[in-house]
Amino acid sequence: MSDSYSKTRTQSKSADEHHKNTLARIQQIQSQFKDTPGSGKLKGKVCIITGVGSLKGIGRATSLLYAREGAKHLYLLDYDGTNLPNLKETIASQYPGVKVTTIQADASDEAAISGLCEQALREEGRLDVFFANAGWASRDVLHDTTVETFDKTYKINVLSVFLAVKYGSAAMLKTNSSRGKDRSGGSLILTASTAGIRSGAGTIDYSAAKAAVNSIAKNAAYQLQKSDIRVNTICPGLIETGMTGSTFEYARQRGSEGKIGQLNALGRYGVPEEIANAALFLASDDSSYVNGQNIAVDGGLSASHPVVPGRWA
Repeated sequence: MSDSYSKTRTQSKSADEHHKNTLARIQQIQSQFKDTPGSGKLKGKVCIITGVGSLKGIGRATSLLYAREGAKHLYLLDYDGTNLPNLKETIASQYPGVKVTTIQADASDEAAISGLCEQALREEGRLDVFFANAGWASRDVLHDTTVETFDKTYKINVLSVFLAVKYGSAAMLKTNSSRGKDRSGGSLILTASTAGIRSGAGTIDYSAAKAAVNSIAKNAAYQLQKSDIRVNTICPGLIETGMTGSTFEYARQRGSEGKIGQLNALGRYGVPEEIANAALFLASDDSSYVNGQNIAVDGGLSASHPVVPGRWA
């Protein structure tokens, strides 16, 4: 048996073992997410979340986690209303003490977002959390990207975030002693991407849009200084969601599922529950001194320049 053949077999065995460990770890994460009782980190908080429609999405996972953690009222918005009744019913059955209002609307529609913030103030007298999670990813390379695609990417990913920050912060500035809010304050959480940190994680229009989202958080934090309103982004790496589903399906059809996410330090992909946990941290008082930050949740992908595994420049 040649040394090269033996080395190949060892590497294959190691890859198979890592893939099994990855699946076990993900199952453990998802099981903890479902089975662990809430600790009331969001007790009394009124929250808006956009982009909740996907059955395998970050928005849905975060909605369920916020409900588990005792949010008072969740306003859940998505452009596609197909799965909104199911989400509302799921929360109602698992967390009957949480009020849920679902809205089918465009997160980049100014009237819809301003109206939703006004609704929260009218019904609950306060707004504490706005998770601007709605997004869309294009797939075209540079020379195939049209102006229409570029405009669509910015409308969905950037304009929606701007509206969330503008109207969400205005609502968070309002006080209402009768509803337990004596001072202004709140948390604006924006979904960006590792593609907005450096190249190689998305198309040129998508990457530029997510870089804009990261910039909005940093600028808005100082536009809102001394208001106790915090603005941060979450920059997910490769997460298995409805939006990335075709990538995962293709890999599974080819038998290369074990290679998904191999370029980050953990050597695996992530799941929506892991992003939801970051969104919970930013929504809760645990992150009371975190502001204007772009937080990568990507298995370590954005921590390094490209390297050959086992070698360093």
